[in-house]
Amino acid sequence: MTDRTDVLQGDESLPGADRAAPRTSTSYAHDKAKIMARLRRMEGQVRGVQRMVEEDQYCLDVLTQLSAIIAAARQTGLLVLEDHVRGCVLGAEHAPDEIDREELLTELIGAIDRFGRSVG
Repeated sequence: MTDRTDVLQGDESLPGADRAAPRTSTSYAHDKAKIMARLRRMEGQVRGVQRMVEEDQYCLDVLTQLSAIIAAARQTGLLVLEDHVRGCVLGAEHAPDEIDREELLTELIGAIDRFGRSVG
């Protein structure tokens, strides 16, 4: 697990406002190629649906393809979530003591809630 700061410091609307460094993660490093391949496939599917709509394809065919994209996004998200739990949450046990376990749990619950609502 790496830097956990994700807050903008100061007013983001002000020019030159101080910003914290963006968070990065190595928790999905071993699945990165798989995640990228899935995302590229989804990108191709979205382009295909765009063409279908441009060509006035049948509604149910468009919906079928959208369903496939949603399912692919759900599976990809679950993989990233699993890697987050394994690497960032459980892996935090091996990190320095300054990591607030309650903050990690709250962040995880929020992520699960947001992801569940988006794919539910």
